[in-house]
Amino acid sequence: MVDMELKLLYEGKTKRVYSKTPELLVLEFKDDVTAMDGLVKKTMPGKGAINAKLSAYLFKHIEKHGIETHLVEYNGDRFLTVRRLEMLPIEVIARNYAYGSLLKRMPLYKKMQELNPPLVEFHYKDDSLHDPLITPEDITYTGLLTSGELRWLIETTIKINNVLSELFSGAGLKLVDLKVEYGRDRNGRLILGDELTGDSIRVLDDKGNHLDKEVFRRTGDIEALRTAYIELCNRLGVDVGDVVHG
Repeated sequence: MVDMELKLLYEGKTKRVYSKTPELLVLEFKDDVTAMDGLVKKTMPGKGAINAKLSAYLFKHIEKHGIETHLVEYNGDRFLTVRRLEMLPIEVIARNYAYGSLLKRMPLYKKMQELNPPLVEFHYKDDSLHDPLITPEDITYTGLLTSGELRWLIETTIKINNVLSELFSGAGLKLVDLKVEYGRDRNGRLILGDELTGDSIRVLDDKGNHLDKEVFRRTGDIEALRTAYIELCNRLGVDVGDVVHG
């Protein structure tokens, strides 16, 4: 567990961020579920604990494949200790199949059309603007990243995607797409941050059922979402029985 006398630095839609030391932060995963840029919000008991444990598991898994993350320690329940990063205002999405907003933006795609190699796209993080799609040139021309850093970001995102796709495939699951975020450490190095959970991926079982937040987007059903998240963890061998109650 963690010392809850820690200073709260920031509270977002699904996480609270606390200062632990000059180098470390504590993330508290909330039970809140949101959609439509936060306009729709409900509470799912146990969600924070599920997402914290799953995120720690997935971070550790990709670290075994040489990808550096901000994870320092899983503290139990809903808490992670992580390295302090200056996060980029960019969401990076890797798409293995045509789905969701991609179909609206480019209707020539067929739903679930395979994208090989995966399509990597960027969105500027701003709820008031609905996280608009941006180009690689937007990123370099505004000085967010150098061209070399951008290449590294794309290559690393594809590697993360491939590692997780293989993991999910071994569990009988299909990774449709994922969203990742990066930040800079005190030396300016780019490192994977944020989270890897059912909130930030789309994944289907062998019957085409979602085991991710799409369940809530479509139905608003908290119990259905809870069942999906627990099933996702079970498929991956992540035991959440010790953190989910009721």
